[in-house]
Amino acid sequence: MELKDTIELMQSEDYKERFKAEYHQLRIRFEKLKAMLEKWDAGELSFTPTCNRGIYNFQIRAMADYIATLETRAVIEGIEL
Repeated sequence: MELKDTIELMQSEDYKERFKAEYHQLRIRFEKLKAMLEKWDAGELSFTPTCNRGIYNFQIRAMADYIATLETRAVIEGIEL
């Protein structure tokens, strides 16, 4: 799934569909950032990041926490992700 694949869900009148879109968008962004950090660690980045690694580490942890929160809510609210 790519971000563009979530457009229809984001436009839904049903909050559960919008919730799914939010979750999928976050997962996509998380996986892309994770891949970038793995390349950074391997010395394989094709660019020099503007921010220091600590900022990216903070961001990926926050994103992981957000994913866990959405997954917990999904269980409680009966939303199949």
